[in-house]
Amino acid sequence: MAIVHVPSRTADTLVTVLVTVGVVLLALLALYLVGFDQGAVSRSGMFMHELMHDGRHLLGVPCH
Repeated sequence: MAIVHVPSRTADTLVTVLVTVGVVLLALLALYLVGFDQGAVSRSGMFMHELMHDGRHLLGVPCH
């Protein structure tokens, strides 16, 4: 008779959900910084705006 160990899928599912939420939050933060932050959060004045200027146009976010 063999003993079979079936791992719990709850821990794997929880890790997957946490990683997914983390990636989505980081993506939203990056989108905000590229698209809409004009010194409000980054406290760098227009530096972030100018640094991300081409990315802003690539994503179709108006800035002019």
